[in-house]
Amino acid sequence: MRPVKIAFLLNTIGLSGGVGVIMKHALALGSTHGHEVTIVLTEGHKDDHWRYGELDSLEITDIESVHERRFDVAIATWWETARMLGEVHADRHTYFVQSIEDRFYPPATIERMLATQTYNLPVVYITEAGWIRDTLTALNPGNPCHYVRNGIDKESFTPLADAPAGDSSQPLRILVEGHPDIVNKGIAEAVEAIGHVTADHEATYIVPSKEFDFKYPDGAQVIGPLDPAEMADAYRRHDVLLKLSRVEGMFGPPLEAFHCGATAMVAPVTGHDEYIEHGVNSVVVDWDDPKGTARWLDLLARDRELLAALKRGALATAAQWPSWPQSSAEFNDAVARLIDSPQPSPESTLRSNLRDSYAIVEAVRRRQMLELDDARFGGLSRMRVFRLRRMVGRFMPAGMKRRVKAFLEAGSG
Repeated sequence: MRPVKIAFLLNTIGLSGGVGVIMKHALALGSTHGHEVTIVLTEGHKDDHWRYGELDSLEITDIESVHERRFDVAIATWWETARMLGEVHADRHTYFVQSIEDRFYPPATIERMLATQTYNLPVVYITEAGWIRDTLTALNPGNPCHYVRNGIDKESFTPLADAPAGDSSQPLRILVEGHPDIVNKGIAEAVEAIGHVTADHEATYIVPSKEFDFKYPDGAQVIGPLDPAEMADAYRRHDVLLKLSRVEGMFGPPLEAFHCGATAMVAPVTGHDEYIEHGVNSVVVDWDDPKGTARWLDLLARDRELLAALKRGALATAAQWPSWPQSSAEFNDAVARLIDSPQPSPESTLRSNLRDSYAIVEAVRRRQMLELDDARFGGLSRMRVFRLRRMVGRFMPAGMKRRVKAFLEAGSG
């Protein structure tokens, strides 16, 4: 494929797993595959803290600065950025989907309704998990969806040369990772399960931010945030990653743990079937069963042959997983295919999308009136009101409104 101009739309380049995936692909598309890559920020600032580094090779700008420019490909990376694709002039528009993001919000909320609508846009999709590909294909069968597995940093995430499982006289070393205030990460459930463990054990909790309200047990070892090298070291020093998430995309942490010689105990969250095999490389437990989870942890603490077998299975799975260079080469191939293919026609999706979207805007307007005027919503913060107003204003940019109006008038003639 000839070198092309690619714009990635992000809210921010702050530290997170999802942003890390995007940056890995962006850096490789520029440095390895020769494309001109621009990071277009829709909310954040160019001086945002970024612990992975290497961003000097990328142009980082804001959405207002690209209105007069044209790209070969514009790639949205989050549902809010997907709604801003119309602000970026490009020959092809695509949406890199890392989860079905409406699930992050409670039912019937404005955010959930707006996020849902991004899966009915006339764009090409790229995703990192088979279950997301299947979902997007079912929701919008007329739109292509390219599946590109996330890679793993094979240089950072490596096992110790000698990583014995130990014996039952040594404590089982349990690692829990995730933001404790995000309910879907299942941290409270993991803490409860560990509280029921009767065998000798040690637990470490890793947090991505020091700002949280959750109360860990007295004396709990809480560390973080950690960069990838520090995270890999934490995996190596533990036997099992306990991850009881309820919402995930590709579900990367257990795979990172596998590469470092640990096994995992997980709930059957979306994405786990990408590589998790119960009894082969990990253990799958039920949601909302802390005592059952504790019994499995007790078993691993006492049966070190089983623990060693799961660790061997984890390393075997890790050996078959692609590296980041391999993954980004597949992402480059996906970009080439979408460039060579016609943009999906809006005829099959846009009018229904608009009908639903106008209904959402009306719901936002009504909710704002209630929140501002009704005593039942007393104490609403000004920031919340501002965010709702901004969402409506951003929902359909002026340029997109003009194109939509012309499209609807042509369709009604």
